Amino acid sequence: MLYFLVYLFLEVLVSVNISSYLGGLLTFFEILFSAFLGIAILINFRKTLAENMHAVSYSCIDLQQFQSLNLFTIFGGILLIIPGFLTDIVGILMQFSVFTTMLVNRYHLKSGNCKTKFEKNNITKDSDVIDVEIIGNDTSIK
Repeated sequence: MLYFLVYLFLEVLVSVNISSYLGGLLTFFEILFSAFLGIAILINFRKTLAENMHAVSYSCIDLQQFQSLNLFTIFGGILLIIPGFLTDIVGILMQFSVFTTMLVNRYHLKSGNCKTKFEKNNITKDSDVIDVEIIGNDTSIK
């Protein structure tokens, strides 16, 4: 309950300051624009989900990070639909993978460890060695 009151207080302060600077008409258009943006993000969530699934399959992120990144995208889209400048700012920040990755990983990025399927299955061999298998029909030694 205390956190909700703190959020409500900060939302009112930020909204009053920004709306007094912009004016009533621009504030109304910003509320409409952010709501349409949030709806568009939620509609196009399947593309974000597919990108995150590729990142999991290439070992760029683990399953916990996959879940957190998808939750941040959904939660950010919902925050953009809710009227208010503070919720819009937080919702937009949640859409950028840089900020969400920092929140998810706590500054421990694994972006250098990404491997494609080809790199996982690639076996390094000597170039001057020929692999041969000899199959004999005779079981006795002469």
